[in-house]
Amino acid sequence: MEEAGQIKRALIDATAGAISGAVSRTVTSPLDVIKIRFQDNVTIYRFSWNQLHSGLCLAQMFMVRQSIPGFWRGNVPALLMVMPYTAIQFAVMQKLKAIVSGSSNTENHLRISPYISYISGSVSGCAATIGSYPFDLLRTILASQGEPKVYPNMRAALFNILETRGLRGLYAGLAPTLVEIVPYAGLQFGTYDTFRRWTMAWKQNRSQYQRLDPGVLTDVEVSICGLAAGICAKAVCHPLDVVKKRFQVQGLQRDRRYGARVRPRAYQNIHDAIVQILRSEGSAGLYKGIVPSVIKAAPATAVTFVAFEYASKWLRN
Repeated sequence: MEEAGQIKRALIDATAGAISGAVSRTVTSPLDVIKIRFQDNVTIYRFSWNQLHSGLCLAQMFMVRQSIPGFWRGNVPALLMVMPYTAIQFAVMQKLKAIVSGSSNTENHLRISPYISYISGSVSGCAATIGSYPFDLLRTILASQGEPKVYPNMRAALFNILETRGLRGLYAGLAPTLVEIVPYAGLQFGTYDTFRRWTMAWKQNRSQYQRLDPGVLTDVEVSICGLAAGICAKAVCHPLDVVKKRFQVQGLQRDRRYGARVRPRAYQNIHDAIVQILRSEGSAGLYKGIVPSVIKAAPATAVTFVAFEYASKWLRN
């Protein structure tokens, strides 16, 4: 009976995670496409707010000229990536917390050490990344190729990669992705739980003066905690995300107007990629797309957690 309950809980967490990931990804897809266009451009980029604002406006105008659906280019493989990713991530994370806390009650998870949240977030992020990475690669390539299209659809991209680079080609950039996901997922879930603790402690202090339920967070409070967690995680880990994207688009034969191409095998490893980017593009090169990235990550994290709470309650009932 207990085993059946654990399986049911795992299925609820996985399904709720998949739903929350799909909702979040669809809402923030335009910002993600703009971010990728910045990151896979290897031309020299000198940081200034005026240039950055102009770049964002140009990126938006450019994609409008391609038609509005251009903002959701690569969204199908992105959903195929995000849904299993968030399903695995939430299921693994909740299971790890349940093991440590000795209870499947999510409120009891907040009583465990905050370091457990960071560790469980990192482990679940690694598991989710390995399970969904090929879809992340295809999403990045489809979003980066521009017009005229190199690949008409995901199927064409998949078979071409398998033919030219083999099965290993579907995992190009996996190493920097895993290096990125350990601190990113850990910070995302760890800081989210930390902000939740702080908010609940604040409500407990205020409850003696106002009619507040200190044990329950409102949707607005969950959203604010998610926003803060998304900003913290993305701001710290963005350079590794840039490196990952460069590995993923190596050798992509897109039109020159989308920026200089990343030649095949341009980088030997993560360290070499960072050194080359710093040498040719300066320190600002590691922060290309940071503004749309943070603007996207903050609401995406907030939507993910709010949608997960709603989906979990709905599925449990």
